[in-house]
Amino acid sequence: MRHRKGNAKLSRPTDQRLALLRSIVRALFLNGRVKVTLTRAKEARRMAERLITAAKKNDLNARRKVEKVLAERQLVTTIFKTIPERYEGRPGGYTRIIKLGARRGDAAPLALLELI
Repeated sequence: MRHRKGNAKLSRPTDQRLALLRSIVRALFLNGRVKVTLTRAKEARRMAERLITAAKKNDLNARRKVEKVLAERQLVTTIFKTIPERYEGRPGGYTRIIKLGARRGDAAPLALLELI
């Protein structure tokens, strides 16, 4: 069943939402962790986990899929070199979300999204 399988809209049109999530995932792969709101962290985690799973396959189709999302060849190359050996025995759950409390201006719940 596909009940409740949609994604959070994040109050943005589709192109802006995808650009936002791509930039969060790019920052996650570059820095290892990123501090964002809880809803954005949950959506970015979905995208990041799918990209890591594709990178573990390490074939041409997987590389094209990851390049389509990240659009940086150098970053994709480093991901395909480091990810398969880093998460070799792990079947999933490559990221962790740590709740940080409310943001001081608008009380939005903040979270730390990091690679395990």
